[in-house]
Amino acid sequence: MAGAYDVIVLGLGGMGSAAAAHLAERGARVLGLEKFGPVHRQGSSHGGSRITRQSYFEDPAYVPLLLRAYELYDRLEQDTGQDIATLCGGLMIGRPDSRTVAGSLRSAEQWGLPHEILDAAELRRRFPTLTPADDEVALHEARAGLLRPENTVAAHLTLAARAGAELRYEEPVTRWEPYAGGVRVHTARGTYTAGQLVVCPGAWAPELLADLRVPITIERQIMFWFRPDGGVGPYLPGKQPIYVWEDPAGVQIYGFPAIDGPDGGVKVAFFRKAGEGRAAMVCTPQTIDRTVHEREVAVMAEQLAHRLPTLAGTFIKAATCMYSTTPDEHFVIARHPAHPDAVTVACGFSGHGFKFVPVVGEILADLALDGTTRHPIGLFDPARVAGPLTPG
Repeated sequence: MAGAYDVIVLGLGGMGSAAAAHLAERGARVLGLEKFGPVHRQGSSHGGSRITRQSYFEDPAYVPLLLRAYELYDRLEQDTGQDIATLCGGLMIGRPDSRTVAGSLRSAEQWGLPHEILDAAELRRRFPTLTPADDEVALHEARAGLLRPENTVAAHLTLAARAGAELRYEEPVTRWEPYAGGVRVHTARGTYTAGQLVVCPGAWAPELLADLRVPITIERQIMFWFRPDGGVGPYLPGKQPIYVWEDPAGVQIYGFPAIDGPDGGVKVAFFRKAGEGRAAMVCTPQTIDRTVHEREVAVMAEQLAHRLPTLAGTFIKAATCMYSTTPDEHFVIARHPAHPDAVTVACGFSGHGFKFVPVVGEILADLALDGTTRHPIGLFDPARVAGPLTPG
C-alpha cells in the first residue's frame, strides 16, 4: 500500500484503540490520531464500568460477536495485566413481553446460552436489593458482568504502541480525503498519507463522516453514583449482579454492583428514555451540558425508589457521556460506500457498543487489510439507513 503509513486510525477511544492494536499486531505501519489525550473523558469510553452480556435483546445476530469478544477480553487481560472483565452475573428485568426480557430470551434460546427465568418472588429472594412488581420477571445470565472501559482503552493503546504503532494525541483531524494512492488526513499539525483509513469518530461522526449519509443522533447521557442506605455491603459483587430493567413505558435503567470500595458508591443510569425525555437529550460534542443538575438527580432517585429502594440513599457524583445513535439503534461497521477501496468506518454504536470493542477492532483490521471479514456484520451495513445524496 502506498503512503507513509499502511493505515491511519482516526480516533483512539474504545473502537479506535482496538483497531490500532489489531492492525499493528498484524505488522501494519499504523498512525493513530486522537483529538484529546489518551483515555480521555470527553466521549463515550469512560465512567469506570460498562455492562457486558450475551443474551442480547437487541438482536440474536450480535451473539457470535459477543462470544468472540469474550475470548478477546480474556486475551487482553493476559497480555497486559489490566483488570478488565468481572463476570458477576446479570439480570434482564421487566414484564415477560418486554423487549428486555423477551429479546434476551430469544437470543439465549437461539444460541443455546445458559440462562434462568426468575419470577418476582424468586428475584426478591435471591437479590434482596431489588423490589420487582408481581408481574415482572428476569432472565438471569451467569456469564454477564461488567467491563472497565478506561482499562480497556489503555490496554489496547499499550498493545498498539508495543507492536510499533505511532500514536499522536491532542491532534484533532480537520479533514480527510481519498486520492489515487490512498488517503490524506489533515490535522492542526500537518498532513499524513496512508493506503487505508479507519474512522472511529464516536460522537464526532456527523462532522467527520457527513458523506456516509447515515443520520446519527448524539445524545447526552448521565451516569450517577449513590451511597446506599446501610452501606454498600448488599451491593457487592457476588451479591448484586448487573441489570437492565425496563418499565411498562419502555424506559430502561441499568446498574452495577459496588466495585469501587466502601466510599465509591453504586453506579446507575438510564439506558433508554422515551418520548420527550429522549428528545431532550439531543446535543453535539460542542453543546453538551457537562453539568448534572439537581432535578436530574431527583428523577433518577424517583426511578430507584420503587425498584432498588435503598440505593439512592446519598448522592455522591455524576458524569456525562454521549451516545451516537442510529435510527434503528444498530451499529455501522463497513467499508465506506463512497470510498470502498480506501476507507473503513465504525460509528453509530447507539449506547451498547463498548462490550464489542475487541472484536470490532479485529473486524476493522480485517476490512482495512483484507477488504472483508469472516465475522457476520451484514446487520451493520450503512445502506440500511443511509439518506439520499446531497446535491453539490
